[in-house]
Amino acid sequence: MGAGNSPCASCKLLRRRCTKDCAFAPYFPADEPHKFAIVHKVFGASNISKMLQELPVEQRADAVSSLVYEANARVRDPVYGCVGAISYLQNQVSELQMQLAVAQAEILCIQMQQHQQEEPSAMMMMQPQLLQNENELSSPHLQYFTTLGSSSSSTNNVIHESFKRESSVFGYDMVS
Repeated sequence: MGAGNSPCASCKLLRRRCTKDCAFAPYFPADEPHKFAIVHKVFGASNISKMLQELPVEQRADAVSSLVYEANARVRDPVYGCVGAISYLQNQVSELQMQLAVAQAEILCIQMQQHQQEEPSAMMMMQPQLLQNENELSSPHLQYFTTLGSSSSSTNNVIHESFKRESSVFGYDMVS
């Protein structure tokens, strides 16, 4: 029985007398009638009673909270309920991870281009006496950076194209 001898929300909705040992009273107080109404609409009073009786007393409050959440989700989305909300959020996480990966790839390309530009200027500043012969100019390091220069333009094209695709998805221009 609620405070001041007023019946709990479940007894009020079901139009029955609320006893002092009412199973619903601790979880559906009289000042929150919407809580029981939505749970009753989705699950039914008999099923709620059975579920609560099967649980230990210390877990019942959490179970009622979960039932209220699921009932609200079922009212909003009768087919998928909570699973629809979870699926939507997982899709958002996947899209954001993809955007993050594209941004990280672009940062890496920019860093590689900056490193490429620094290397040739460092080679120019070398003292002529440090180069012992012409074969040093064809070292694997220089070949690596020259191949980087030719491949970075294709990498930039891939990144540019992926931003174009995302621009059409999000509805604004990400690439000028």
